[in-house]
Amino acid sequence: MKAIKGILLTCDSAVKQILLTMNEKESFIIEDLDDFHLVIKADEEYRVRRELETELEKNTYSLEG
Repeated sequence: MKAIKGILLTCDSAVKQILLTMNEKESFIIEDLDDFHLVIKADEEYRVRRELETELEKNTYSLEG
């Protein structure tokens, strides 16, 4: 088995569900540890964080129209 460099992410359950959904499109999760921790591929960290930020902005209510 080949070793894969990973990053430990700590997040709440809502963010984890978003990450699991994102992972279905393009696999980056190495291990789902528990309700608050995931290990993702280190070389995917920047892309995952950027896409997660975009998803969270879609779900943020704004008074500005």
